[in-house]
Amino acid sequence: MSQPPESPDLMDSAIEALTDRIRERVAPELDMDEVFELFEQLRKTAGAIGVRERTGEIDEFGMDREYIREVAPVLDLLRTRWWRIGVQGADAIPREGPVLFVANRSGMLPWDGLMVADEVARQRDGDRPRFLIADWLITLPWVQPAMARMGGVRACRENAERLLRTGRSVVAFPEGAKGATKVYRERYQVQRFGRGGVVRLAAELGVPLVPVAVVGAEETNPILFKVERAVRPFGLPFVPVTPTFPWLGPLGMLPLPTRWSLSFGDPIDPADFGVDAAADEIAVSRLNEEIRQDIQRRVRMLLEERLNPFA
Repeated sequence: MSQPPESPDLMDSAIEALTDRIRERVAPELDMDEVFELFEQLRKTAGAIGVRERTGEIDEFGMDREYIREVAPVLDLLRTRWWRIGVQGADAIPREGPVLFVANRSGMLPWDGLMVADEVARQRDGDRPRFLIADWLITLPWVQPAMARMGGVRACRENAERLLRTGRSVVAFPEGAKGATKVYRERYQVQRFGRGGVVRLAAELGVPLVPVAVVGAEETNPILFKVERAVRPFGLPFVPVTPTFPWLGPLGMLPLPTRWSLSFGDPIDPADFGVDAAADEIAVSRLNEEIRQDIQRRVRMLLEERLNPFA
């Protein structure tokens, strides 16, 4: 395991230099005071909604449409000014019916799922898909309520199947935890897609499958190294060390203003899988790997176009 910098002075200088670089890149386009004010509004809104009575707009998975409307200014700021998200292939997104979106896991916190879901909702007249989040994130008390209200659902086949069967779209990340917890030197190396669960599910339910490439989120909270053994007694798999966390305390969890790109591929019709594709392990494995390679190719193309994550 890598070791943290030995000199506090070096770390302070690095953080100061990083802060100056961010300000140089985003100013004067972005008012930092406005950003922190909006995040404070989000925090207060979350607290107020947490104690109010449930309404008919909160579904069985906890998504709260009124909450999403209230935090829309924050989501718009993140999309247009903080991450300046560019989108390719949005015209290929099916405009109706349940869809299984399959994306590379791009970053430790589920910002990627939130932004993919937000873009799909914009293209489908507010029909917002649910995005799957890892078990270990669900255990964090401050993550689960907010993510559930915005459409985050615990990642498991049962939840995904139930959502798709009831006509709701899903954003899945087949890399799982091994994709979300990559250290910075391994960024954008798309990991193995499990055992083909997304392909099998799409084939069984007759749901179109859309590959999605995400670039930008892996630099929002880049993991330099992970502290693992010391935190296992507390029930945590690891504690990440980033350029800003834990050095800046809670502020160190705020995502950096990197430039993002999303690339949506053409829908894959489940009829093309074959009649017995769901039961054919070889066919499932082959298509699973083809989708992974397609997303990896899209990621590389987006990286070549972007060049500098802060430019």
